[in-house]
Amino acid sequence: MSIVTVCFNSAATIRDTIESVLSQTYAHIEYIIVDGGSTDDTIEIVKGYGDKIAKFISEPDQGIYDAMNKGIRAATGHAICMLNSDDIYSKNTAIESLVNTMESANSDTVFADLVYVNPRNTRHITRYYDSSRFHPKRLPYGWMPAHPTFLVKRELYEKWGGYSLNYRIAADFEMIVRLLYKAAASYAYLPEAVVRMRTGGISTRGLSSSWILNNEIVRACRENGLETSLPRVLMKFPAKILEHVVKPKMKGQS
Repeated sequence: MSIVTVCFNSAATIRDTIESVLSQTYAHIEYIIVDGGSTDDTIEIVKGYGDKIAKFISEPDQGIYDAMNKGIRAATGHAICMLNSDDIYSKNTAIESLVNTMESANSDTVFADLVYVNPRNTRHITRYYDSSRFHPKRLPYGWMPAHPTFLVKRELYEKWGGYSLNYRIAADFEMIVRLLYKAAASYAYLPEAVVRMRTGGISTRGLSSSWILNNEIVRACRENGLETSLPRVLMKFPAKILEHVVKPKMKGQS
């Protein structure tokens, strides 16, 4: 299977990301890193890992989703997942567990939970993202499984396409609507938090980003044949607030 990390000026965090991938127990990982032409030490750090990185692309791009599409096109694994350059896997069996769940269920996709963590202390959990609540019927309300845990068979991307460049923030949501609703791809759920995501990403940067995100969610649904509205999408916020207040203990982890 293939893991794609896209990055741009990520020298402060990308070493942690790479190490978490290289420490995985699953034996058949093709690790692809797509860099947008960094001007800090990112390129030097990646090159320092030599042939432990299966493919390294470094060139200007049109943003994060363009870079992800480059990674998808370069991938040869039977399934593909994305790991951001400031995220890490919660344990070294994360990929093995995702793949085993997909194979046991004979599903097209699989997803799990994740935790948001303090950028400077990745052991300090600030929010628990519970993907068990997801069902395609909840897409019109803005619910989606945790994207960094989403493992997709490569043939689905080949048939239905990658990330749309017409979205600033919600191309991952639109892709999930397209695959899990429009294409009716099957999915399985792994009840573990397999990724630790540092807070401060583009989708968690305050009211302005939230406004763009939720309007794009409405557009993503409508463009794929799902009727919704901004008030309906905003109905998810009370439950999202509870993710900050009530943080379930990570299953099988400290």
